[in-house]
Formats: sequence, structure tokens, C-alpha cells
Amino acid sequence: MKLSPQEVADALRSLHGWTLDASTIRRQYVFRSFGDAIAFVTRLAFEAEAADHHPDLHVSYRKVDVAWTTHSDGGLTAKDFHGARQSDMIAARMLEPS
Repeated sequence: MKLSPQEVADALRSLHGWTLDASTIRRQYVFRSFGDAIAFVTRLAFEAEAADHHPDLHVSYRKVDVAWTTHSDGGLTAKDFHGARQSDMIAARMLEPS
């Protein structure tokens, strides 16, 4: 079920580094190496496949842009915020310290 604008704003506040872009939430991760970036994408792909909910991904060397939206519902749903949290958990094990 599509979230209301207030529900989206509330859910977004619980995430670090994610931005709202129309009906999509986005975050960029920067890894130590291209291999780490691809490993992240692979791990995220298996999680997304298990949940039957898939992000849009863009890889550019050590950077991975992740975008979540629920196309079938025409906007953001709880599944997208769950996916964002999964993305963060996977990346946290691999990211360079800030």
C-alpha cells in the first residue's frame, strides 16, 4: 500500500543518508574497491530476490547508487523502507569508515 506524504517523511527521518526524489528514495554508497561495490550489489540482489522487491542500481567504479520505489503501487511503500534498511545493513559491514 502506497504511503502518504507524511508517512514517507516520518519513515525517511529514520534513515541516514537517504533522500527523497519524487516517488523514490535514493542513497549512494562509496566502497574501498570495485570488488567491494560488486560484492555489495550481489548481496543486496539476493536479499531483494528473496523479498521479491528489487531496487534500481547503478555502479560506477567504487560508487553504488541505490533507488527504491514500488512501481506497482505508484510510489513508496513500507517495502521500500525495508529495502533501504537492508541496504544499509549490508553496506555497514563493507563501507570505509567516515
